[in-house]
Amino acid sequence: VRLSGRIPDGAVELTFGASRSFRAVHLTVLDQAGLGGTRELLEPGADSAPFRLGQPVAPPSRGQVVADYLVLGFEHILPLGLDHILFVLGLYLLSTRMRPLLWQITAFTVAHSVTLALSMYGLAALPSRLVESLIALSIAYVAIENVVTTELKPWRPLLVFGFGLLHGLGFADALRELGLPREEFATALVAFNVGVELGQLAVVALAFVALGWARKKPWYRARVVIPLSAAIALTGLYWAVTRALGLG
Repeated sequence: VRLSGRIPDGAVELTFGASRSFRAVHLTVLDQAGLGGTRELLEPGADSAPFRLGQPVAPPSRGQVVADYLVLGFEHILPLGLDHILFVLGLYLLSTRMRPLLWQITAFTVAHSVTLALSMYGLAALPSRLVESLIALSIAYVAIENVVTTELKPWRPLLVFGFGLLHGLGFADALRELGLPREEFATALVAFNVGVELGQLAVVALAFVALGWARKKPWYRARVVIPLSAAIALTGLYWAVTRALGLG
């Protein structure tokens, strides 16, 4: 959206307010008098820094870019990324020990980091509807496996790695909507990815706080793993169908 207007006489500065109706706003302010401009990433409901009229404006610092995209990456998981949250929960439910879980999270992180970077540099791409449908199927598969098996199979980290490649393409679609600053493209990309990883670890931590005390109980699988995994599987299958048909 491009907005333009005349500056009132005597005005000293301009501030832009982002509506809460938008997830994020990549704001660019240009001064037609030839004095430059500024770019800023605004979270929903946030106000921009004052743009001093008639004065050159420095671009955001590297530290500010890191902070902004770190937060956006984290928020893409918590609270906005319900599909990614369910996938991580699916991994958590079958892993009764932390080491196998961490191996799976590591495989997932490496994979989505690779495809996120390749996609943002224009080296990998798939249709968005296909990616989102396959992500939903990956959620359903992990949850169904939790129901039909009682132990981790040796190939599961490799399978999780493959699913991570799909999720990375999904992260790339979200990041393209936000936009990346040209001056700090790589910095913003890495910060966003780190934020995503922190969000995933936060999901694991919250799951451990909520369910960790019950993991060694004899009824844990029957009362926790199977019901939750079944609910996650049904949700994933529903998303897969609606996304494939363009309904969700």
